[in-house]
Amino acid sequence: MNAPAKAAPGFAGVTYEEALASARALVPALRERAARAEEARIVLPETLADLNRTGLLRILQPKRWGGMELEFAAYMDIPCELARGCASTGWNTANLLIHHWMLALYDERAQEEVWGTNPDAMIASGIAYPQGSGRVAKSGAEDGFVISGRWNFSSAVNVSDWNMLAVTVRDGEGRSGDKVVDHRMCLLHKSEYEVVDDWQVLGMRSTGSMTVVAKDVFVPVHRALCMYEARGGDRFPGARGNPNPIYRVPLSTLGSHGIGGVAVGNALAALELSIEVVKSRSTNYTGLKMRDFQAVQLRIGAAGARIDAARQVLRNDCVEGQEIANRNVIADPERKLRFKRNLAYAVSLCTEAVDMLHAMAGANGIYDGYPIQRIFRDAHALAGHFSFSTDAQYSTWGLAVLGGDIANPTL
Repeated sequence: MNAPAKAAPGFAGVTYEEALASARALVPALRERAARAEEARIVLPETLADLNRTGLLRILQPKRWGGMELEFAAYMDIPCELARGCASTGWNTANLLIHHWMLALYDERAQEEVWGTNPDAMIASGIAYPQGSGRVAKSGAEDGFVISGRWNFSSAVNVSDWNMLAVTVRDGEGRSGDKVVDHRMCLLHKSEYEVVDDWQVLGMRSTGSMTVVAKDVFVPVHRALCMYEARGGDRFPGARGNPNPIYRVPLSTLGSHGIGGVAVGNALAALELSIEVVKSRSTNYTGLKMRDFQAVQLRIGAAGARIDAARQVLRNDCVEGQEIANRNVIADPERKLRFKRNLAYAVSLCTEAVDMLHAMAGANGIYDGYPIQRIFRDAHALAGHFSFSTDAQYSTWGLAVLGGDIANPTL
């Protein structure tokens, strides 16, 4: 099945440089809107319009559906740039664009159902497999799965028409004691699940990452991607229609580097704003310029080094993942776990950098109206994502290189 002609033009001719320039141009507006967006707890309509107008949600979508189909490093770079203006906007962008990438892995019928109707369609997700349960089922002559669950942290769900929900498939009625036989990402239309507005949080407030509930929903097999086919290589159902090596990058190991880029962009914003303050301020007590204090110089320098290191680590991983995919080989578990280790490390560097800069703000840093206060809260809120846990990611990589057994079927 071919993509409809009406979808072909879109953003297929946009280059990486043009996309990055569009993201950079949005930063001042995103900074101006950040406080209002935080109060609304969702992405603002004008921001969503900007993202759709520039095509920044479609940088990884196949060209035949009107996307840019850029190389995988763009997945880190674009959200990073947007997060300099607003971390929540960068976060939602990273999630929405990787879901376009993921849909390219699905059966052609699923792509047609979503993009054939609306190539701009937004897709949210619930990615924790233990939160969803499923069993093999039929609906008439159609094979599929009946799924139920409650998935939290479904970013941008309020503006999305679809949702990819992670499900652990068991061989019985979905009871915890039954044998696990599969792990699927099930694509549901918004009419098939309920959104619970429970997003009252410390930071990342305008991501609108609400909870999704589904009860006994039948999902046809073409809308249920097997995660064992998304571990790298070209075994996924959409490979024939989408042969670009970008879609061979392993999902479970590099699929979160985009939101890692958000941590970098958020820390860059803290650094840029701190530099502006230091350049303009003298202390109230001595009249000396802040830039003349060695302690201030050291904090600026140390934070900048951490941020640069984090960005380089994440980008190198994305480039390496693209190179492996170009050869159509599947990375070994140790290398995959190294990518996951590096992601957690990079985000920890960004959190440290933000903490240094926030502390430098002194008493001003406690005011809601002080921009670095929001950046500080956002840094700690996003760092709670389980992909960024240094305890989990360091130890798992350590176990692998020491010869231990890694029990992760989606790796």
